[in-house]
Amino acid sequence: MIDNSIFLIGLSLILIHEMDAIRCKEWRIFPGLSLLKDKTGYIIFLFAHIPIFYFLVWQLTSSSDIETFRMGFDIFLILHLGLHVLYLKHKNNEFKDWISWTIILGSAMCGFFDLIILCW
Repeated sequence: MIDNSIFLIGLSLILIHEMDAIRCKEWRIFPGLSLLKDKTGYIIFLFAHIPIFYFLVWQLTSSSDIETFRMGFDIFLILHLGLHVLYLKHKNNEFKDWISWTIILGSAMCGFFDLIILCW
């Protein structure tokens, strides 16, 4: 099982970010989903997280190569920050407050430091 607190904090932050993404209506800035009616985009965005969360839980409990998963996840956390920076000026972006950015930056920092630990 996982013994690195930095990784687990990063995982916790990205899961909280997905909760915040509902509040901020993130589907409105996704290519494709942004073209749909608001309720339809919300439903698809919400239910799309079931297989994503299933995959995460499966990797954490059943994967035979947890270090490879952790490295990939750490890289994702860093790239995720880059996507939020890229979409910062999008007209429908509601990730504007310090709470959202603390979560987004915190998860990326955890990914960065966990990647360093794994590669050390």
